[in-house]
Amino acid sequence: MKAPTRIFPCPTCGQASVIGPENSWRPFCSERCKLIDLGSWAAEEHKIAGEPAMDELNLDDESLYPRND
Repeated sequence: MKAPTRIFPCPTCGQASVIGPENSWRPFCSERCKLIDLGSWAAEEHKIAGEPAMDELNLDDESLYPRND
């Protein structure tokens, strides 16, 4: 028994996108939309809500990089 085809809007462009193994770019409609989304994450246009995992002001702190003397 084959599962029914599910179609959702592409998160990038809004066009119909098939959610299934035949669409290797799911949930996007195309490789282009997938790469646009990746670029948005790389440019920090998208962020996950919450506290930062690391304090960016203390990245040079030697406690992060223990010496092996």
